[in-house]
Amino acid sequence: MSKRQYPRTAMKCRIKISHPSFGEVLGQTRDLSDGGVYVRHPELAALGVGDVVTGQVQDLPIEAPAPVLEMEVMRVDAEGVGLRFVNCE
Repeated sequence: MSKRQYPRTAMKCRIKISHPSFGEVLGQTRDLSDGGVYVRHPELAALGVGDVVTGQVQDLPIEAPAPVLEMEVMRVDAEGVGLRFVNCE
């Protein structure tokens, strides 16, 4: 039985991730769910589980900027990080 609370959807888009340790990087999403997102970028591997970052999707097909979301690192691997949306019900 899966521990996963939300089903994942494959989705590739650019996302700007910010954290005081490295400033800003432009990563790429791999998949998305209602609970979080996996982001690929080698610099993100320096983060630790429990670190909180902010993220903003880039290049949306609307004029208004995407909201900046707070996310918590849940998993780290060589390609990037699994992030959980904070305060998103």
